Amino acid sequence: MAQQRIAVIGSGGIGGVLAEAAHAAGHLVTMCVRTSFDRLTLETPDGTAEIPVSVATDPGGLGEVDWILLTTKVQDVPSTAGWLQKLDNGRAPVVVVQNGVEHRESVAGMGLQAPVLPALIYVPAERVRYGHVVRRAPATMQVEAGELGTRFVELISDAKLTVRTTNDFHTAAWRKMLTNLAPNPITALTLRRLDVLREPDIQELSEGVLTEAVEVARAEGARLTLEDAKRVLADYVEKFPPTNGTSMLYDRVAGLTTEHEHITGPLVRAAERHNIPVPLNRTLLALMRALRPTPLPAP
Repeated sequence: MAQQRIAVIGSGGIGGVLAEAAHAAGHLVTMCVRTSFDRLTLETPDGTAEIPVSVATDPGGLGEVDWILLTTKVQDVPSTAGWLQKLDNGRAPVVVVQNGVEHRESVAGMGLQAPVLPALIYVPAERVRYGHVVRRAPATMQVEAGELGTRFVELISDAKLTVRTTNDFHTAAWRKMLTNLAPNPITALTLRRLDVLREPDIQELSEGVLTEAVEVARAEGARLTLEDAKRVLADYVEKFPPTNGTSMLYDRVAGLTTEHEHITGPLVRAAERHNIPVPLNRTLLALMRALRPTPLPAP
């Protein structure tokens, strides 16, 4: 594909990973951020490298772009209105790379003219400071099937990022929710990394959380089974390094608001619509709501 101009809104772990992938695919990348930094450094299993990107803090200084990658947490989307209004030319697609199941809903109030492509990403990535991201494994993405999804696969797939389309994005999004519903709040509440999931009591709790989630997901039309939940838990215990963390843990340590209202929150709201009891997820949501965003020592 010919070289494209790509704006990456957000400078967290996901923003850094996608900027790296877009540059590796041969495109011109501008990172749209609130806090400026001199250079983007990616620390990966293959080594540490500086990624030549432009960094912009003022929407007014940007020209037109061909693609917009929205990588902020869901609760931060309203703060990107200035960027989206400036960059939205009705032609450049907006790729919404988020957790949860409300991709289109999160940007619905922005008045976008451009087409929206919902996307999921699987990657252990952490921003350790502004402009410095640690990617602990290669990234994979899923996007909604269709002409736009096919174009995005052609745009950005390379050795650092594998992108595939799915004809059932609804199920894919709920399956991704299973990977977040237990590990994220549990690590954030205990201030421990994935090693906490290996403890028998926590494994039992996690299994209960995901059993509730599968029932709700099925009521919402997702094609999931309890085997999906078991596979998620097995991966966390058997495949992922115990020293890895989660996005909610990283946000809590950094003193930032976590995504609980957009991960556990939609699950609880959907359970209410279907009159399905989810006491474990309700408990985790109540505890996450009780936390105060104060910077803490890294675990």
